[in-house]
Amino acid sequence: MLADLSVKRAKPREKPYRLTDGGGLYLEIFPNGSKLWRLKYRRIDGKETRISLGAYPEVPVARARVKRDQIKLRRKEEGIDPAVERKLERLRAKLAAGDTFEAVAREWHERQRPKWRDSHADKIIHWLEMDIFPWLGARPTQDIGAQELLAVLRRIEGRGAVEKAHRARNICGQVFRYAVATGRAITDPAAALRGALAPVKTTHHASLIEPRAVGELLRAIDGYRGSLVSRCALQLAPLVFVRPGELRQAEWAEINFENAEWRIPGEKMKMGDPHIVPLATQALAILYELRPLTGNCRYVFPGERSRKRPMSENTVNAALRRLGYTTDQMTGHGFRSMASTMLHEQGWNHHAIERQLAHADRNAVSAAYNYAEHLPERRRMMQAWADYLDGLFAETCG
Repeated sequence: MLADLSVKRAKPREKPYRLTDGGGLYLEIFPNGSKLWRLKYRRIDGKETRISLGAYPEVPVARARVKRDQIKLRRKEEGIDPAVERKLERLRAKLAAGDTFEAVAREWHERQRPKWRDSHADKIIHWLEMDIFPWLGARPTQDIGAQELLAVLRRIEGRGAVEKAHRARNICGQVFRYAVATGRAITDPAAALRGALAPVKTTHHASLIEPRAVGELLRAIDGYRGSLVSRCALQLAPLVFVRPGELRQAEWAEINFENAEWRIPGEKMKMGDPHIVPLATQALAILYELRPLTGNCRYVFPGERSRKRPMSENTVNAALRRLGYTTDQMTGHGFRSMASTMLHEQGWNHHAIERQLAHADRNAVSAAYNYAEHLPERRRMMQAWADYLDGLFAETCG
């Protein structure tokens, strides 16, 4: 049997060599000076094999013997082959790595991505990477409880991002439900957290709905002294009242001057359905004015730094701030609520207004087919709206 002192003093040689202890246990010493404990034994089928018991001095002589005796005892009493057991342990560890919250979340994200816009998909994974994965990513999904998830959500809530905390709970809930469906979790802890977060304070996008105030806004836009691209975007916004992201990503290929309409593909729309925007003569005039400048670009409103990309998402809001309108008075999104409120007051068909705003249809089946619904009335409405805005502009000039 080996003495601890002799093991300690054993020097490396040009080739690996062994110091035998007994019972199949030996120490292998390598030319680089490393010393590894190994156990030699015969498998059930009679073949000789070896397994590692660790390195010296991390595993001293006495500890190596204890490991040897434990393995031999389990083989004798339980018939367990240590080499096979270790392979199973590595396999279990590999499978467990695929069951972590991050692994399951990324798998869920990839399966959902085809039905999302790229910008939405990127936003979801960014939220997970910034606010969830650092704390829950490495945890086995089935081991995460409601209290642990709540602590992470409270971290988001604590920095004032209450609405984002609610969205994060919703996203995590979808991941957990996917984990349950694929056999990697038993319950969805996010479901137990309904009411656990501070309520979201409902806010509305600032907008102007008083006729004279709208006329003054239109006159301010007419006097804008920034770039032509920004001014045309400001002028077109109240005439089409699409979402700011849809406006800035408008492409010339989507504009049909002959039919006086702008057809936005579904992948650019919030609800994923294609959308038709009838263009009044005033809207066409703005586009005709801008076409010599950007008509050779992909985007109607290209960015200042790169004409291959659309203008910044802050361009319209920044222009409104430059005109003296605060965030509490008017925003790029506010053109939508302005049109909705005033068109309803004028008695236009509610369904035609809602369809033109591209709001979600409660009937998900029909929503994919009715993007052209009420189109003749919407054409009349959009021209009448443009004429009405011209009238408000003229009144403030007098």
